[in-house]
Amino acid sequence: MLVGPQQRLSTRLAFLAAGLAMAAWAPLVPFAKQRLGLGEADLGLLLLCLGAGSLMAMPAIGLLTSRFGCRIVMLVSGLCVCLIMPALAFAPTPLTLGATLFGFGASLGALDVSMNVQAVIVERESGGRLMSGFHGLFSVGGFVGAGLMAAMLWFGLSPVAATVIVAVLVALALLGGAPHFLREPEAADRDGPVFVVPHGAVIFIGLLCFLCFLAEGAILDWSALLLTAEQGMDAARAGLGYAAFAVAMTIGRLTGDRVVARLGGKRVMLLGGLCGAVGFFTSVVAPSAPLALLGFLLVGLGASNVVPILFTAAGNQRAMPAGLAIGAITTLGYAGILAGPAVIGFVAHASSLNLAFVGLGCAMLVIAASARLGGAAKA
Repeated sequence: MLVGPQQRLSTRLAFLAAGLAMAAWAPLVPFAKQRLGLGEADLGLLLLCLGAGSLMAMPAIGLLTSRFGCRIVMLVSGLCVCLIMPALAFAPTPLTLGATLFGFGASLGALDVSMNVQAVIVERESGGRLMSGFHGLFSVGGFVGAGLMAAMLWFGLSPVAATVIVAVLVALALLGGAPHFLREPEAADRDGPVFVVPHGAVIFIGLLCFLCFLAEGAILDWSALLLTAEQGMDAARAGLGYAAFAVAMTIGRLTGDRVVARLGGKRVMLLGGLCGAVGFFTSVVAPSAPLALLGFLLVGLGASNVVPILFTAAGNQRAMPAGLAIGAITTLGYAGILAGPAVIGFVAHASSLNLAFVGLGCAMLVIAASARLGGAAKA
């Protein structure tokens, strides 16, 4: 399969588009809550629809990319994302918003799996390390999308108009990459079985993805509370915890390909797991808010390249076709994001939030201890 600079650029555009689309929803949440008169419990149930849609779509998408190639799946799922996105801003009832979120999540999940399958193939055929950079563009898209949406809403643009603009930008990014999305599936995947129960290295890689995404989801939902409850930080500034994490993760991913090429995936995964563990432990024992922020920065830096390394390992393993493997580990990863807030909340209720974050540090130590296998799984 011929892979060159154009295919690498098209893959980066797909990741950028997915990041833009994902970030567009967050600024709309307060507007949806106010428009529909939702309470916190009702809103929480609706938010589950987004993750449920992704989780239900992802396993099947690996099969579709194995049969029909990445291009058609990426374009169809991207088109669905762009068409559904404006409806998030005007869905008139909780039921229609839930259905819209489900469809949006399913479309995003399909785009996520198919672009990661393309990324695995492009990286493998290019003979170098590219996965961290691809995922870094997703983070950049998230920053740009959230910032652009917030700015447009701040200046008085309606939620519908702002969402349409972001949808157009997503469509332009996908159209820019479309001519060079991979049209044909790999022969081994196309001729492989229709369904394979995840096993061997795929389960192992998926569980490590679950732990890493679990940590990421917990930082998103609980870092601000830790800073306010344990460090006495003002609520207006508590978002700095996640900001420090996100900035460090983006920088780590944008520079990660060179680091992984120099040190190797296993060593970067080992150091990343240890760095993440130190970050979580620091955020718990820090005597002041600035040191706790440093802890969140270390978590972002440590976790930044773990998932890209695991996706590369999933593409290299031989236990099952790459498309099916990517679908399986992406599903497990997203399950970690969804489970993270609930698990932390349960542990915090039963004991304390500090103990819950200590548990996350231990999860990063498990990732570090598994580096030799997870960073280079072949079978």
